[in-house]
Amino acid sequence: MVLFSLVATHSDVDLETVARMSNGSSQVAISVLNGAHPGSAATVSGTVVLATCNRYELYCEAPSAADVEAARASVIAEISAQSSLPESYVSRSFSTRTGEDVAQHLFAVSSGLDSAVVGEREIAGQVRRALINAQESQTASGPLVRLFEAASRTAKEVGSRTALGSRGLSIVSVALDLATDISVSRDWSATKVVVFGTGAYAGATLSLLQERDCADVSVYSSSGRAESFTATRGGVPLDAGTLLGSLAEADVVIGCSGSDNQVSAEDVQRVRPTGSKPLIIVDLALTHDFDPGVAALKNVELITLESVRMAAPEEQAESLKEARRIVVESAAEFNTQLHARTMDASIVALRKHTTSVLDSEIARVRAQHGCTAAAEQVEFALRRMVRQLLHVPTVRARELAAEGRQDDYISALEALYGIAVDQPVARGGRAVSGGYEATDADGRTASA
Repeated sequence: MVLFSLVATHSDVDLETVARMSNGSSQVAISVLNGAHPGSAATVSGTVVLATCNRYELYCEAPSAADVEAARASVIAEISAQSSLPESYVSRSFSTRTGEDVAQHLFAVSSGLDSAVVGEREIAGQVRRALINAQESQTASGPLVRLFEAASRTAKEVGSRTALGSRGLSIVSVALDLATDISVSRDWSATKVVVFGTGAYAGATLSLLQERDCADVSVYSSSGRAESFTATRGGVPLDAGTLLGSLAEADVVIGCSGSDNQVSAEDVQRVRPTGSKPLIIVDLALTHDFDPGVAALKNVELITLESVRMAAPEEQAESLKEARRIVVESAAEFNTQLHARTMDASIVALRKHTTSVLDSEIARVRAQHGCTAAAEQVEFALRRMVRQLLHVPTVRARELAAEGRQDDYISALEALYGIAVDQPVARGGRAVSGGYEATDADGRTASA
């Protein structure tokens, strides 16, 4: 068993691409596990999907390290099918993490260390909801459940032991605070807003605007999804015919689509000629929805992601250092425990084998002497002997697993006892241990 993750975040992918790839994200995990594409069911035994405003990450379990590439390909194929984006494009958009990097990245994400506004706490709840959704759809395997539970514990520890996230800030909230500070009117209930984009980021923007009592919000999407977006989230949908009029009347325009159709300074000036009322443009797209040149226009104020980063309160260096230390230590502890659990099947096989030999010997004693007190004493002594014999091999199994030497232990069992260890197989989100087959000293086969 090995865990790996596919990661597409605000750090290296534009937000519109993240939004498009995450379309149908709830169906991706189910389809992969059900074998919608050739080989997927055989190479992916669990999946948890984390889709937020600025990230789309999939955490998966494969039978072995040799299966990771095939498992990745099947996940990419399903994302491509759900998003209607070419597989090659989807593949380039994701980075792949394996080994200890999987836990360390997720723990950092859950703790707010990988966010544009460092320390934001909303992501911790999103990580918890991702696991809940996976459990409800029965796509979360046992190791993935433990991974996400450990991530939530780490986030709580970072929150309780450092000052990170005490103000509950996010990119959108900081941006809206900036807009409030430079606005002629600080009353959002009287503010006309136009939002570009229909991804998760745009959804978060609408939610925060509603919290500030902003009722006049219009939404435009170059891909034509504004109507379906506003149907569930509120706001008025715009198309190419109604966009210009709304822009001419807007007090605030918020861009979070990251599309290729960048609005130039000339476009803004054409819609908002000199002498128009002040306009605040909030550009939260990494690839810029608006030409930075709009900042030079009269009566136009531009707020960008860089503005947000500069305005966000700086966390103390000591808090960041402590938070990262907690994340690294927690990830190392999780990986040690994960390696140890891979030996569970070997330990179970050894115990079953030894117990079957013991039962055979006890049966011989009873057949010869009947059910006497002496036989009971022999049985007690033999069972105590077996426990003592198994203690050191069990401890060594855990130690070797922590050192990444599980294969050495399994090979030794096969060489010394003829015990063939079946690794656990994930079924419906649960790990089911297999049995074993071994030959005893008399040439008989024992199995369970």
